[in-house]
Amino acid sequence: MDVDTAAQTCTDVVDAVSEAVVTDRAFLETVLAGALARGHVLLEDVPGTGKTLTARSIATAFGLAFNRVQFTPDLLPADITGSHVYDARTESFDFNPGPVFANVVLADEINRAPPKTQAALLEAMEEGQVSVDGESHQLPEPFFVIATQNPVEQEGTFRLPEAQRDRFAVKAGIGYPDRAGERELVDRRADRHTTAPEVSQVVPDDALAALQQVPETVSVSDGVRDYVVDVGRATREDDRVDVGVSPRGTQRLFEVARARAVVHGRDYVAPDDVKQIALPVLVHRLVLTGEAAVEGVDPADVVRDVLDRVQVPAVS
Repeated sequence: MDVDTAAQTCTDVVDAVSEAVVTDRAFLETVLAGALARGHVLLEDVPGTGKTLTARSIATAFGLAFNRVQFTPDLLPADITGSHVYDARTESFDFNPGPVFANVVLADEINRAPPKTQAALLEAMEEGQVSVDGESHQLPEPFFVIATQNPVEQEGTFRLPEAQRDRFAVKAGIGYPDRAGERELVDRRADRHTTAPEVSQVVPDDALAALQQVPETVSVSDGVRDYVVDVGRATREDDRVDVGVSPRGTQRLFEVARARAVVHGRDYVAPDDVKQIALPVLVHRLVLTGEAAVEGVDPADVVRDVLDRVQVPAVS
């Protein structure tokens, strides 16, 4: 698949998802860029904004197998990965795959499950496999996790540790629609007989796997590569930051910038790709100092300040 075909495929998917989810197009492109970069996406927003619908619609538009896991305080790791079940007919234990065995897995309200259960996703997200009772089981390809969490109702929740947040390529929020968008939601509901909008598959079954190969063909100049590294390193030098962006985070910035270039139909990465994707890729990776946290410093402001300080390379 070439870049032009990939860009048109991305446009078709975004158009299809937009028929169900009323949101900013840039948000859907960010989520798609995370998928193209072989990463995972963390969606954080208030209830009722369409996080679950977004995940389901993307899976349907691509024609991918989709499973939803509702995270709760009593959810066990085996409820995600699966377990061995005794078969009396064969007098043996057979592996019963859990809901993580799908192309797109929605980890709904991931911060409501205890850390041990949250950690059950780590191996799946990082290595594309799960280990149960000493046996490794490969997950289907492609594999893509969309996790959601609410910034409200924090009682009884378990904050994602830094190591797990670092596994998400991007973190994004849908936000409230504007007045026209909210009116469109009402009009759409009035024109159908079902409560949930439906999205049809718009691309071939293997489209996402093919799309994930395209960013590898995108060229990145030495100047832009230096820019990516300088932005990541600059977060570690900010006085408000206790733990800055990890080397993994710098690589994710590079990968998602390439994916964004594909979404926009270019076979090269421009500095603007890095700037536009920096907040979704970097903000959730920062750990502020205690003083900065008490003062209410927003990690997004730290990233914006870094982008203002780091010199942008010239593009020929």
